[in-house]
Amino acid sequence: MKIKHNKKRNTAFVYEALVREGTSAILQGDEKRRNTVISLIKKHFANDSILKKDLECYRSLYEANSLSEANCAKIIKESRLQKRLIDPEGLFIKQSDLIHDVNKELSPQIFNNFVPNYKSLASIYQMFSNDTSPKDSVLLENSVLSHMQSREQSSEIAEVDDIVVNSFVQKFNTKYDEQLLDEQKTVLNLYIKSFVDNSVEFKMYLNEEIKRLKDEVNKAKHNNLIKSDSDMLSKTEKIIEKLDSFKNTQIDEHVLSTVLKVQSLVKETVENGNSN
Repeated sequence: MKIKHNKKRNTAFVYEALVREGTSAILQGDEKRRNTVISLIKKHFANDSILKKDLECYRSLYEANSLSEANCAKIIKESRLQKRLIDPEGLFIKQSDLIHDVNKELSPQIFNNFVPNYKSLASIYQMFSNDTSPKDSVLLENSVLSHMQSREQSSEIAEVDDIVVNSFVQKFNTKYDEQLLDEQKTVLNLYIKSFVDNSVEFKMYLNEEIKRLKDEVNKAKHNNLIKSDSDMLSKTEKIIEKLDSFKNTQIDEHVLSTVLKVQSLVKETVENGNSN
């Protein structure tokens, strides 16, 4: 019999729920809430903290994809070992502190945030539990292993609900589809997570994305519609200059919002070019 999943005691779920809350705050322009989320993440998931160590046991599993069965089995074995090395009493105390701070400084509703990979996180939580029966433990491990072998990780990028999307559209006065583009959701989530991971992954991804955007905008310059319009051509050049300027600029929400808008522009330009 599987044990009940206590999501408040699932370190990875609480972390992902906070990341989603931070993303929502950025999209809605709520700087106070955004700063509170970042402060909580920095406080409770600092390097060498027991919650960070627990989180890494989960992340090794739910962030892996397209791996061989042999590698998946090795990662699961190592994650189980690292999890057992964590002091359960110390972890419980730190989880309680985190739950208290979330309730006090944000809202208990944070724990009701939609986290797309919830089922995977619940399976990992149950697999890690010492109270899970041997049979269920094997079945759960098979489920986790299957997920690690899949290529569907992109579907687990946090979705943004309609209210948040509408706020985003209103804030940037730009026409978007019903949902944010996958590349926009990736940038937003990595931006929030960068406050825990020292920005390395975010900066690497952003540099690659800015290069991709520059290449696409340069291609757009050869579009007949743009070439024949001096105003549009001038604006296109300014976009390239703006993207180039980010090389020596500290990443902040101004840079973030510009990248998001250019992503949407590039998507629209490519689609229009394909339809012509």
